[in-house]
Amino acid sequence: MPENTLCALLCCSTMSAKSAISKEIFAPLDERMLGAVQVKRRTKKKIPFLATGGQGEYLTYICLSVTNKKPTQASITKVKQFEGSTSFVRRSQWMLEQLRQVNGIDPNRDSAEFDLLFENAFDQWVASTASEKCTFFQILHHTCQRYLTDRKPEFINCQSKIMGGNSILHSAADSVTSAVQKASQALNERGERLGRAEEKTEDMKNSAQQFAETAHKLAMKHKC
Repeated sequence: MPENTLCALLCCSTMSAKSAISKEIFAPLDERMLGAVQVKRRTKKKIPFLATGGQGEYLTYICLSVTNKKPTQASITKVKQFEGSTSFVRRSQWMLEQLRQVNGIDPNRDSAEFDLLFENAFDQWVASTASEKCTFFQILHHTCQRYLTDRKPEFINCQSKIMGGNSILHSAADSVTSAVQKASQALNERGERLGRAEEKTEDMKNSAQQFAETAHKLAMKHKC
């Protein structure tokens, strides 16, 4: 199977899983999922067999969500899907205020690796793709800026597009600004055209009036 086709299939599968997670895990609690990233651990943890329930292999997703009720509360949740199951299970959860550090590992290249440091936990992850990690980081950074007022987590070793001008959020804002500027320019140009049309109309009116006065004088002259 061609690599592009395989990537497309994986992307569709991941998007389908995220949609299902949003409906199964967060919607029933009146929460809204803002973003998620499929991950694997970079370093294996020694977890007792009983702690996992003995359910075998599983997929892991790190999800970011907010409550619909005010005041808005944001949280990060670890969700798993065990092999052979179509449902998802909520595992660990942290309030966004507990997030202390987000480590992008390498600011100079696209990397799927990242670390999350909480008050009482530390995990080293590898996202399914570098682009998926980048998108999740952009959403996470924006959410921290929006909902955290006091102590915000430290973002280190992150590419500039995650923190600033090239993010999808800033791109959207730039698109809106560009559209407004184009609309404003179009209105100005239309106003200038209308102004020129009004000037021409006034000139024609004056010319017609002068012609009428001249014609009247000629008519009076010949009448005499």
